Amino acid sequence: MSKHRIYEIADELDLESKEILDILDELGMGELTPLNTVDDEEYGLILELYEERKDELSEETEEVAEEEEETVEEETVTEKEEKVEEEVEEEAPRRPAVVSVLGHIDHGKTTLLDTIREARVANSEAGGITQSIGAYQIDWEGEEFTFIDTPGHKAFTSMRSRGAHATDIAILVIAADDGIMDQTREAISHIEAADIPLIVAINKIDKNNANPQETMNQLAREGFTPDDWGGDTIMVQVSALTGENVEELLDMLSLVSEMEAPTGDPEGELKGFIVESHLDSQMGPMATAVIQEGTLRPRDILVVGNTHGRVRALSDESGQIEEAGPSKPVEILGLKDVPPAGASIEAYDDLSKAKKLAQTRKEKQKQKSRKAKPSVEDLFAKAEKDNLDLVLKASSRGSLDAVKKELGEIEVEDIEIEVLHEGIGDISESDIMLASSSENYSAVLGFDVKLRTKAEEQADQLDIPAETYNIIYDLVDNVKRAIGEVKGPQYEEVKIGELEVRQVFDITGSGQIAGCYVSSGKITNKSIIKVWRDSELIHEGQIESLKRFKEDVKEVGEDYECGVSIKDFEGFEEGDTLEAYTKNRVEAF
Repeated sequence: MSKHRIYEIADELDLESKEILDILDELGMGELTPLNTVDDEEYGLILELYEERKDELSEETEEVAEEEEETVEEETVTEKEEKVEEEVEEEAPRRPAVVSVLGHIDHGKTTLLDTIREARVANSEAGGITQSIGAYQIDWEGEEFTFIDTPGHKAFTSMRSRGAHATDIAILVIAADDGIMDQTREAISHIEAADIPLIVAINKIDKNNANPQETMNQLAREGFTPDDWGGDTIMVQVSALTGENVEELLDMLSLVSEMEAPTGDPEGELKGFIVESHLDSQMGPMATAVIQEGTLRPRDILVVGNTHGRVRALSDESGQIEEAGPSKPVEILGLKDVPPAGASIEAYDDLSKAKKLAQTRKEKQKQKSRKAKPSVEDLFAKAEKDNLDLVLKASSRGSLDAVKKELGEIEVEDIEIEVLHEGIGDISESDIMLASSSENYSAVLGFDVKLRTKAEEQADQLDIPAETYNIIYDLVDNVKRAIGEVKGPQYEEVKIGELEVRQVFDITGSGQIAGCYVSSGKITNKSIIKVWRDSELIHEGQIESLKRFKEDVKEVGEDYECGVSIKDFEGFEEGDTLEAYTKNRVEAF
């Protein structure tokens, strides 16, 4: 019995993936994705339902056409224009997906990018590429993609840490002769933190010692089950060197792009982000950007992070251009300073306003850099009633597991602690960047490792607490102490007595007093009182006065009578039951 992939069936029937998923849903197979397979019998059912729906759709189309013909004379030109405008507002135009390629430094990312670029650069003949601007577009079977050609996940996360949300799809490159490395796991953490679709390119299958099956086994153990095994993770075995299966990889990229359907309005307000930048000795500050919304043109006035300028020229990989719309990579000339990767791009009508805003941001950045380095205690103070993301580094796997076990036993109401990434080795700039990209409050904690100098500088700039410890319990105790200071003293209620209300007195100038009999335990002049009537809680409040006869007393014991008044309460009735409570302080851990 043969198997049929869902996306292949969609191609066969000339349907989009979303349309074939609707058919599957009607057949009770709504849990399937375009990557899954069906058997011959299920394949037949899909074809049968497709034919039924095609006939129904044809009939509906004819009916609609007849109705439109009858009513066309009743509609004015203005009404038609309004309908068109409403449709445009409802559905933003599709834009090319923006793709980042990540992975271990020696696993062939650059070679793969070069292979794709040389064969498929959009609108360029062979040899037509005149410059590298850090990002470029390819055309694959009529669909364009924008590839960000960055030095890896450090730049990828640098963009995310500044709120760029730059990438739609990530390709993770893993060498079939090496398998998963620590840097691979780090890249996976960055992709998961970005919450974007992942395609795995298992590279170097042309090598004699390549073992793609073992690489797939490793990925499955990491929680990524290959689509060939019925999982949800697309994995394509490729050779970036020979070009083998690179076209299949692009097919998978098209499939994911169709499912994600990224949008961007070329007529909208200008938005974009910086991919990379540098200072050219002759031209001055140069910045490569990808536009997300709107259209960028020469002479536009921009604010980019804490710099500004008027666009003097725009270029892509083929030379100067007149405009750049959504997903278009472009090199910008005209900014006053070199902006950082990930800085957002905004357009303004007034150059003086743009300059003033940039100067204000620059001043705020200077003030921020002069602030004291934040501590873990500061972080927890901000994180109350929120999530806290931690990046953990240790000298060995055993030490790392021990730290995770101890932190996992900390349970705090309103604060959820999550390990964003874990790894072996010293704390690096990449760890700081990953922590800074979190939407929650985050910190980097190391056990028996060093905080590299550049990483420490990065942590200071980004206000990310980064601390190292040599004793595991010091690390855990510091986290607990920080939580304790944020939560403040913790108390539990303890019931100490119960009273019956036998008579109610309204005293002029003193309010209402309940004449009570202590049926069990005791009551004190600091008690919290709960008033119960017919098994229903009527009121809870702090005692205002406790008397024996006319004298104020501190405590009244069992089988004695007393007078009780409660702050801001005058609703006693005979027969009410009063419960007396005290609060005892308890340790948080």
